[in-house]
Amino acid sequence: MMPEPTPALPSAPPAPPAPDAGAEPANGAQSAARLDATPRPAGLQPGLVVAWLLAAIGLTASVALWQKVSGMQEQLARQSADAGTQSVEARTLARQAEENARGLAAKVAALETKVADMAVYRTQLDALVQSVARARDENLAVDLDAALRVAQDQTQLTGSVEPLLAALRTAERRLTRSSDPRLAPVARAVARDLEHVKNASIPDAAGLLARIDLLLRQVDDLPVANDVGRTRPGTAPRGAAAPPAPESAWARLWHSVLDQAHGLVRVSRVERPEASMLSPEQAFFVRENLKLRLHGARLALLARQYEAVRSDLSAASTQLGAWFDPASRRTQSAATTLQQIQAGTRSADLPRVEDTLTALGTAIAAANAVGSADAPRGR
Repeated sequence: MMPEPTPALPSAPPAPPAPDAGAEPANGAQSAARLDATPRPAGLQPGLVVAWLLAAIGLTASVALWQKVSGMQEQLARQSADAGTQSVEARTLARQAEENARGLAAKVAALETKVADMAVYRTQLDALVQSVARARDENLAVDLDAALRVAQDQTQLTGSVEPLLAALRTAERRLTRSSDPRLAPVARAVARDLEHVKNASIPDAAGLLARIDLLLRQVDDLPVANDVGRTRPGTAPRGAAAPPAPESAWARLWHSVLDQAHGLVRVSRVERPEASMLSPEQAFFVRENLKLRLHGARLALLARQYEAVRSDLSAASTQLGAWFDPASRRTQSAATTLQQIQAGTRSADLPRVEDTLTALGTAIAAANAVGSADAPRGR
C-alpha cells in the first residue's frame, strides 16, 4: 500500500502589494488615504477560511481519489497478472485440447478403419453362416438317411420295430427344430412312416418255428399217394378183432376169395398219374425235398425274410397235396398245420420307410445341386 499523504500546513497571509515606484505621488497619497480610511478586521477573513476549507476538501478528495486510483491500479495489476496466468493456462489447455483433438481424430480414423473392416468381416460372416446353415441342413439329411437305413437293417435282423421307431422319432424331433423349407416333405414322410410302423403287425416267430418243427417231425410218417400198405376205407385195420366165422364152409371160402381179390385189385382215383409211379427211393427224395422246403422256410423266418417264408411254405403245400395221400389223417393234419403257418405269415412283413428314404434322397440331391451352383459364384 501507498503511504498516506501528510496534510499541508496553513501558509502565511499574502503580503500586500508593494507600491509602484513609478506611480504618481498623488495617487499614492490617495491610496494611502483610502487605506487609512478602511477599517482593519480584528480576526481571520471569511474568504480565507473558505479558501482553506476548499483547499482541504480538494486535498482530501484528491487523496481519496489517489487512494482509489492506487487500489484500482493494484486490482488491475492483479487482474492483469491473473489474466496472464489464465491466458498461459488457456494456451496450455488449448495446446492440450489440440493434441487431444489430433489424438481423437487419429482414433476416429482408426475406428472408421476398424468399422469398415468389421463390415467386411460381417459380410464374410453372413456368407459363412449361410454356408454353414446349408451344410448343416445337408448334413442333417445325410445323417437321417444313414440312421434310418441302419435302423431298418436292425429291424430286419432282430424282428423288432423298436430301432426303427426310435430312429423315426429322433428324425421327427430334429426336423421340427430345422428351419429349412426343403426338409418339409421329409417331415411329412417321416410322420406317415411313423404311423405305418406303429400299426405294423409282427408275427409270433417262436410259435411259427414250433409248428414248422412239428411238421418236420411228421414228414417221415406221412403216407405217399401210392402207398399200398395203408388201410383201405371200409376195411378193418390190422390188429382189430376179426368178424365172427361163418357157419358154412362155402361162406368161408367165398369170403376168403373176396379177400384175395381185394388184395390183388385196387381201384382208386389218382389226380396226378406220376404220383402213382413213385418208387420207394423216389418217395424218400420226395420227403427230403419237403423237409428242405420246410427248413428253408424256417431259416427265412429266422432271417425275417417273410417273402421267402411264404414262397417256401407255398411250395411245401403244393408238394404235400401232390405227392402224399390226401385221405390220410396225418396228411390232413399236416396240411392244416401248414395252412395255419401260412396264415400267420400272410400279413407278416417288417415295415419299411421307403417314403422317408425317397424324400431324403430328393432333399440331398437338391442340396447338392444348390451347392454346385453356388461354387462357381463363390470362386
